[in-house]
Amino acid sequence: MDLPGLYLISDSNQTRGRPLLKALELALEGGASLIQLREKELPTRELFELACRLRQLTGRFGAKLLINDRIDIAIAVDADGVHLPAASFGSMDSRKLIGRDKIVGLSAHSSQDAIIAEREGADFVTFSPIYYTPSKADYGEPQGLESLEEVCSKVNIPVYGLGGIRLENVRDVMGRGASGVAMISAILGAKDIKAETLKLLKSLNEV
Repeated sequence: MDLPGLYLISDSNQTRGRPLLKALELALEGGASLIQLREKELPTRELFELACRLRQLTGRFGAKLLINDRIDIAIAVDADGVHLPAASFGSMDSRKLIGRDKIVGLSAHSSQDAIIAEREGADFVTFSPIYYTPSKADYGEPQGLESLEEVCSKVNIPVYGLGGIRLENVRDVMGRGASGVAMISAILGAKDIKAETLKLLKSLNEV
């Protein structure tokens, strides 16, 4: 499956007080083309309404939209797929629900997680945390670039490095075999979201 090198994950707490949809729109203007809606604290109705609005926004830019964990909402808004936490549905079960033509991504925190995800039909995995980041602190100490390289060598599906990745270390992450980078605060917390997205995509294209 042809997936872009930059995977933007939403977090309304990382936008410097800016409305989430406006922050995501700026990233889309900068060239982001794969977005995961990951607002786990929202009640179902609010999450659904936000997903509807973001589906319209991503559609306007020709970008892909994935919904974190909530397969029901992904189906309801006709999202392009889902991203499943490690403890959520397996790839095979989620595929039965969402359809064969949709994207299924999984979170992996070990080589074994990634191997199982691939075996069950996932289209890609994120591997984290690479570097320290508060949003991934619950998953333990940073796993580092060597662990990322090991995971990439064990599977044939795309692996996105996630956790503490910024413009200055994108080349290091990609140099270990990653197919792309997944980001939250590096983009949504940037002073100029559009400009930062453009810089990141330029760096990815140069690798």
